[in-house]
Amino acid sequence: MGELRDACGRVRSIQVILELALLDVKPGLESDFEAAFARASSIISSMEGYVSHELQRCIENPGRYVLLVRWKRLSDHTEGFRGSKEYQEWKRLLHHFYDPVPTVEHFESIGSVGR
Repeated sequence: MGELRDACGRVRSIQVILELALLDVKPGLESDFEAAFARASSIISSMEGYVSHELQRCIENPGRYVLLVRWKRLSDHTEGFRGSKEYQEWKRLLHHFYDPVPTVEHFESIGSVGR
């Protein structure tokens, strides 16, 4: 679940889809990848249905990253973003860094656990 503020500033919960991409970057290209990703971030954040994203680097394996993207609907990613001309630019900026091809999966919340 995510939170959004409505026009009156009230917090509203929304169900979001979490895209998880495991990215293995070719050795020695980590800095170049991070710079390219910073440029590519404006592409994904401009897409219909985009909520938020974050990129995290693995501590034990500095060439491994996880990309977490939150979408309003699964189709916003699988059809909207991937079917767009903007995705072609995203691919041009980033896909040559990966080996192997990233694993991408989508998740939905089952609610809070604990506490």
